[in-house]
Amino acid sequence: MKVLLATQKPFAAKAVSGIREIVEAAGHELVLFEKYADQSELVAAVSDAEALIIRSDKVTAEVIAAAPKLKIVVRAGAGYDNVDLAAASAAGVVVMNTPGQNSNAVAELAIAMMIFMCRNQFTPVTGTEIEGRTIGIQAFGNVGRLVGAKAKALGLKVKAIDPFLTPEKIAEGGAEPVSELKELYQSCDFVSVHIPATPQTVGSIGYELITSMPKGAVLVNTARKEVIDEAGLEKALEDRPDLKYVTDVMPDNYATLQEKFGLRVFATPKKMGAQTAEANVNAGLAAARQIVAFFATGERKFQVNK
Repeated sequence: MKVLLATQKPFAAKAVSGIREIVEAAGHELVLFEKYADQSELVAAVSDAEALIIRSDKVTAEVIAAAPKLKIVVRAGAGYDNVDLAAASAAGVVVMNTPGQNSNAVAELAIAMMIFMCRNQFTPVTGTEIEGRTIGIQAFGNVGRLVGAKAKALGLKVKAIDPFLTPEKIAEGGAEPVSELKELYQSCDFVSVHIPATPQTVGSIGYELITSMPKGAVLVNTARKEVIDEAGLEKALEDRPDLKYVTDVMPDNYATLQEKFGLRVFATPKKMGAQTAEANVNAGLAAARQIVAFFATGERKFQVNK
Protein backbone atom coordinates (compact mmCIF):
# COMPACT_ATOMS: atom_id res chain seq x y z
CA MET A 1 0.00 0.00 0.00
CA LYS A 2 1.19 3.53 -0.74
CA VAL A 3 1.09 5.76 2.34
CA LEU A 4 1.43 9.46 1.58
CA LEU A 5 2.78 11.63 4.39
CA ALA A 6 1.37 14.98 3.27
CA THR A 7 2.46 17.78 5.58
CA GLN A 8 2.68 21.40 4.52
CA LYS A 9 4.25 21.95 7.95
CA PRO A 10 6.60 18.93 8.16
CA PHE A 11 7.04 16.57 11.07
CA ALA A 12 10.39 16.60 12.85
CA ALA A 13 13.02 14.39 11.23
CA LYS A 14 12.81 11.98 14.17
CA ALA A 15 9.07 11.59 13.63
CA VAL A 16 9.47 11.02 9.88
CA SER A 17 12.12 8.38 10.53
CA GLY A 18 9.85 6.59 13.00
CA ILE A 19 6.85 6.76 10.69
CA ARG A 20 8.91 5.32 7.85
CA GLU A 21 10.18 2.48 10.02
CA ILE A 22 6.65 1.50 11.11
CA VAL A 23 5.15 1.73 7.61
CA GLU A 24 7.95 -0.06 5.78
CA ALA A 25 8.30 -2.79 8.42
CA ALA A 26 4.69 -3.68 7.64
CA GLY A 27 5.47 -3.97 3.94
CA HIS A 28 4.00 -0.67 2.79
CA GLU A 29 5.56 2.21 0.85
CA LEU A 30 5.97 5.65 2.45
CA VAL A 31 6.11 8.73 0.23
CA LEU A 32 6.93 12.16 1.65
CA PHE A 33 5.11 15.24 0.39
CA GLU A 34 6.24 18.19 2.48
CA LYS A 35 6.23 22.00 2.38
CA TYR A 36 3.88 22.25 -0.59
CA ALA A 37 2.85 25.80 -1.46
CA ASP A 38 -0.69 25.41 -2.74
CA GLN A 39 -3.71 23.19 -2.15
CA SER A 40 -3.71 22.23 -5.83
CA GLU A 41 -0.39 20.45 -5.26
CA LEU A 42 -1.98 18.24 -2.63
CA VAL A 43 -4.83 17.42 -5.01
CA ALA A 44 -2.29 16.27 -7.59
CA ALA A 45 -0.18 14.32 -5.07
CA VAL A 46 -2.96 12.04 -3.80
CA SER A 47 -3.82 10.46 -7.17
CA ASP A 48 -2.41 7.02 -6.31
CA ALA A 49 -2.31 7.23 -2.49
CA GLU A 50 -4.06 4.46 -0.55
CA ALA A 51 -3.45 6.00 2.86
CA LEU A 52 -2.84 9.57 3.93
CA ILE A 53 -1.22 11.01 7.06
CA ILE A 54 -1.78 14.73 7.60
CA ARG A 55 -1.39 17.40 10.26
CA SER A 56 -3.35 20.63 9.69
CA ASP A 57 -3.54 19.96 5.95
CA LYS A 58 -7.00 20.32 4.40
CA VAL A 59 -8.49 17.14 3.01
CA THR A 60 -11.38 18.62 1.08
CA ALA A 61 -13.97 16.96 -1.14
CA GLU A 62 -11.71 17.87 -4.07
CA VAL A 63 -8.76 16.03 -2.51
CA ILE A 64 -10.88 12.94 -1.85
CA ALA A 65 -12.30 12.97 -5.38
CA ALA A 66 -8.75 13.11 -6.75
CA ALA A 67 -7.72 9.99 -4.79
CA PRO A 68 -9.69 7.02 -6.16
CA LYS A 69 -7.49 4.47 -4.34
CA LEU A 70 -7.67 6.21 -0.97
CA LYS A 71 -8.91 4.02 1.88
CA ILE A 72 -7.86 5.84 5.04
CA VAL A 73 -6.88 9.33 6.25
CA VAL A 74 -5.29 9.79 9.66
CA ARG A 75 -5.04 13.25 11.14
CA ALA A 76 -2.02 13.30 13.46
CA GLY A 77 -3.69 15.17 16.30
CA ALA A 78 -7.02 15.37 18.07
CA GLY A 79 -8.94 17.88 15.94
CA TYR A 80 -10.20 16.79 12.53
CA ASP A 81 -12.25 19.72 11.25
CA ASN A 82 -9.73 20.08 8.42
CA VAL A 83 -11.14 16.88 6.86
CA ASP A 84 -14.41 16.80 4.93
CA LEU A 85 -15.99 13.88 6.77
CA ALA A 86 -19.12 13.78 4.63
CA ALA A 87 -17.09 13.53 1.43
CA ALA A 88 -14.86 10.87 2.97
CA SER A 89 -17.83 8.79 4.10
CA ALA A 90 -19.47 9.08 0.70
CA ALA A 91 -16.29 7.78 -0.91
CA GLY A 92 -15.90 4.94 1.60
CA VAL A 93 -12.76 6.49 3.12
CA VAL A 94 -12.12 5.92 6.83
CA VAL A 95 -10.99 9.00 8.75
CA MET A 96 -9.18 8.73 12.09
CA ASN A 97 -7.51 11.06 14.54
CA THR A 98 -4.86 10.30 17.17
CA PRO A 99 -6.46 11.41 20.45
CA GLY A 100 -4.25 11.90 23.46
CA GLN A 101 -0.93 12.16 21.65
CA ASN A 102 -0.76 15.97 21.84
CA SER A 103 -2.67 16.32 25.09
CA ASN A 104 0.19 17.07 27.46
CA ALA A 105 1.65 19.67 25.10
CA VAL A 106 -1.68 21.51 24.86
CA ALA A 107 -2.30 21.28 28.60
CA GLU A 108 1.12 22.72 29.43
CA LEU A 109 0.50 25.57 27.00
CA ALA A 110 -2.88 26.38 28.58
CA ILE A 111 -1.30 26.63 32.03
CA ALA A 112 1.59 28.70 30.68
CA MET A 113 -0.84 31.09 29.00
CA MET A 114 -2.74 31.62 32.26
CA ILE A 115 0.46 32.62 34.05
CA PHE A 116 1.60 34.74 31.08
CA MET A 117 -1.59 36.80 31.20
CA CYS A 118 -1.62 37.09 34.99
CA ARG A 119 1.91 38.50 34.75
CA ASN A 120 0.85 41.00 32.06
CA GLN A 121 2.75 39.21 29.29
CA PHE A 122 5.95 39.44 31.35
CA THR A 123 6.12 43.22 31.13
CA PRO A 124 7.35 45.19 34.21
CA VAL A 125 3.84 45.73 35.58
CA THR A 126 2.55 44.27 38.84
CA GLY A 127 0.69 41.06 38.11
CA THR A 128 -1.27 38.48 40.05
CA GLU A 129 -0.70 34.89 41.18
CA ILE A 130 -2.84 31.92 40.20
CA GLU A 131 -2.62 29.94 43.45
CA GLY A 132 -5.88 29.84 45.37
CA ARG A 133 -8.01 30.78 42.40
CA THR A 134 -10.55 28.67 40.47
CA ILE A 135 -10.24 27.28 36.96
CA GLY A 136 -13.17 26.03 34.92
CA ILE A 137 -12.51 23.48 32.21
CA GLN A 138 -14.92 23.41 29.29
CA ALA A 139 -14.72 19.81 27.99
CA PHE A 140 -13.04 17.32 30.29
CA GLY A 141 -11.40 14.97 27.81
CA ASN A 142 -7.73 14.06 27.46
CA VAL A 143 -6.50 17.66 27.46
CA GLY A 144 -9.00 18.97 29.97
CA ARG A 145 -8.13 16.34 32.56
CA LEU A 146 -4.43 17.13 32.23
CA VAL A 147 -5.10 20.86 32.57
CA GLY A 148 -7.07 20.10 35.71
CA ALA A 149 -4.33 17.96 37.23
CA LYS A 150 -1.65 20.56 36.53
CA ALA A 151 -3.84 23.38 37.84
CA LYS A 152 -4.59 21.45 41.04
CA ALA A 153 -0.85 20.87 41.55
CA LEU A 154 -0.38 24.65 41.36
CA GLY A 155 -2.96 25.22 44.06
CA LEU A 156 -6.08 26.01 42.04
CA LYS A 157 -9.58 24.74 42.63
CA VAL A 158 -10.82 22.87 39.54
CA LYS A 159 -14.33 22.78 38.10
CA ALA A 160 -15.38 21.17 34.83
CA ILE A 161 -18.29 20.61 32.49
CA ASP A 162 -18.64 18.03 29.73
CA PRO A 163 -21.94 17.01 28.09
CA PHE A 164 -20.56 13.56 27.35
CA LEU A 165 -19.51 12.72 30.91
CA THR A 166 -21.52 12.04 34.03
CA PRO A 167 -20.84 14.15 37.13
CA GLU A 168 -19.33 11.02 38.68
CA LYS A 169 -16.82 10.65 35.85
CA ILE A 170 -15.83 14.31 36.13
CA ALA A 171 -15.36 13.92 39.88
CA GLU A 172 -13.24 10.81 39.30
CA GLY A 173 -11.03 12.96 37.09
CA GLY A 174 -10.35 15.32 39.97
CA ALA A 175 -12.74 18.18 39.21
CA GLU A 176 -15.93 19.51 40.72
CA PRO A 177 -18.70 18.86 38.17
CA VAL A 178 -20.79 21.81 37.00
CA SER A 179 -24.13 21.26 35.28
CA GLU A 180 -24.64 24.59 33.48
CA LEU A 181 -22.12 26.31 31.22
CA LYS A 182 -22.97 29.79 32.47
CA GLU A 183 -22.40 28.61 36.04
CA LEU A 184 -18.88 27.53 35.04
CA TYR A 185 -18.12 30.96 33.59
CA GLN A 186 -19.69 32.82 36.51
CA SER A 187 -17.77 30.92 39.16
CA CYS A 188 -14.26 30.66 37.68
CA ASP A 189 -11.32 33.05 37.52
CA PHE A 190 -10.03 31.17 34.49
CA VAL A 191 -11.93 29.20 31.89
CA SER A 192 -9.88 26.89 29.68
CA VAL A 193 -11.70 25.93 26.47
CA HIS A 194 -11.20 22.47 24.92
CA ILE A 195 -14.32 21.94 22.82
CA PRO A 196 -14.21 20.92 19.12
CA ALA A 197 -15.61 23.10 16.35
CA THR A 198 -19.00 21.59 15.49
CA PRO A 199 -22.27 23.09 14.22
CA GLN A 200 -23.35 23.22 17.88
CA THR A 201 -20.22 24.92 19.23
CA VAL A 202 -19.19 27.38 16.48
CA GLY A 203 -19.65 30.90 17.83
CA SER A 204 -21.06 29.55 21.09
CA ILE A 205 -18.71 31.49 23.40
CA GLY A 206 -19.76 35.10 23.12
CA TYR A 207 -20.68 38.27 24.95
CA GLU A 208 -23.09 36.80 27.48
CA LEU A 209 -20.80 34.02 28.69
CA ILE A 210 -17.64 36.11 28.69
CA THR A 211 -19.15 39.04 30.60
CA SER A 212 -20.56 36.66 33.21
CA MET A 213 -17.01 35.88 34.37
CA PRO A 214 -15.74 37.30 37.70
CA LYS A 215 -13.66 40.46 37.90
CA GLY A 216 -10.14 39.99 36.57
CA ALA A 217 -10.95 36.68 34.86
CA VAL A 218 -8.98 35.19 31.97
CA LEU A 219 -10.46 33.19 29.09
CA VAL A 220 -7.97 30.69 27.62
CA ASN A 221 -8.66 29.12 24.23
CA THR A 222 -6.38 26.35 22.97
CA ALA A 223 -9.24 24.69 21.08
CA ARG A 224 -10.51 26.22 17.84
CA LYS A 225 -10.88 29.83 16.69
CA GLU A 226 -14.38 29.17 15.40
CA VAL A 227 -15.89 28.44 18.81
CA ILE A 228 -15.46 32.09 19.81
CA ASP A 229 -17.96 34.73 18.68
CA GLU A 230 -15.27 37.29 17.88
CA ALA A 231 -17.61 40.27 17.69
CA GLY A 232 -19.03 39.26 21.06
CA LEU A 233 -15.52 38.89 22.47
CA GLU A 234 -14.58 42.37 21.31
CA LYS A 235 -17.69 43.92 22.85
CA ALA A 236 -17.15 41.99 26.10
CA LEU A 237 -13.60 43.31 26.40
CA GLU A 238 -14.87 46.82 25.72
CA ASP A 239 -17.55 46.64 28.38
CA ARG A 240 -15.41 44.77 30.92
CA PRO A 241 -11.94 46.38 31.07
CA ASP A 242 -10.91 43.87 33.76
CA LEU A 243 -11.18 40.78 31.51
CA LYS A 244 -8.41 39.15 29.46
CA TYR A 245 -8.30 36.73 26.52
CA VAL A 246 -5.42 34.49 25.44
CA THR A 247 -5.33 31.95 22.63
CA ASP A 248 -3.11 29.94 20.32
CA VAL A 249 -5.60 30.34 17.48
CA MET A 250 -5.41 33.91 16.21
CA PRO A 251 -8.79 35.66 15.85
CA ASP A 252 -9.70 37.25 12.54
CA ASN A 253 -10.05 40.59 14.36
CA TYR A 254 -6.77 40.25 16.26
CA ALA A 255 -5.24 43.50 14.99
CA THR A 256 -8.29 45.39 16.25
CA LEU A 257 -8.22 43.57 19.59
CA GLN A 258 -4.55 44.37 20.08
CA GLU A 259 -5.02 48.01 19.18
CA LYS A 260 -7.97 48.39 21.56
CA PHE A 261 -6.93 46.21 24.49
CA GLY A 262 -3.14 45.91 24.46
CA LEU A 263 -1.82 43.55 27.15
CA ARG A 264 -5.31 42.22 27.86
CA VAL A 265 -5.22 40.13 24.66
CA PHE A 266 -2.62 37.76 23.25
CA ALA A 267 -2.59 35.27 20.37
CA THR A 268 0.31 33.20 19.10
CA PRO A 269 1.24 33.72 15.41
CA LYS A 270 0.34 30.10 14.60
CA LYS A 271 -1.48 27.33 16.45
CA MET A 272 1.04 26.23 19.08
CA GLY A 273 -0.73 23.65 21.25
CA ALA A 274 0.92 20.59 19.74
CA GLN A 275 4.19 22.29 18.84
CA THR A 276 6.57 20.31 21.02
CA ALA A 277 9.13 17.78 19.89
CA GLU A 278 7.47 15.10 21.99
CA ALA A 279 3.95 15.69 20.66
CA ASN A 280 5.25 15.89 17.11
CA VAL A 281 6.79 12.43 17.38
CA ASN A 282 3.97 10.85 19.39
CA ALA A 283 1.20 11.89 16.99
CA GLY A 284 3.13 10.88 13.88
CA LEU A 285 4.00 7.43 15.20
CA ALA A 286 0.43 6.87 16.37
CA ALA A 287 -0.88 7.76 12.91
CA ALA A 288 1.50 5.28 11.28
CA ARG A 289 0.54 2.49 13.70
CA GLN A 290 -3.16 3.09 13.11
CA ILE A 291 -2.73 2.82 9.34
CA VAL A 292 -0.72 -0.40 9.67
CA ALA A 293 -3.36 -1.88 12.00
CA PHE A 294 -6.17 -0.84 9.66
CA PHE A 295 -4.61 -2.60 6.68
CA ALA A 296 -3.62 -5.64 8.74
CA THR A 297 -6.81 -6.31 10.69
CA GLY A 298 -9.36 -3.63 9.76
CA GLU A 299 -8.88 -1.91 13.16
CA ARG A 300 -11.02 1.26 13.31
CA LYS A 301 -10.83 2.24 16.98
CA PHE A 302 -10.23 5.94 16.35
CA GLN A 303 -12.51 6.36 13.34
CA VAL A 304 -14.32 9.72 13.46
CA ASN A 305 -16.65 9.41 10.44
CA LYS A 306 -18.67 6.40 11.60
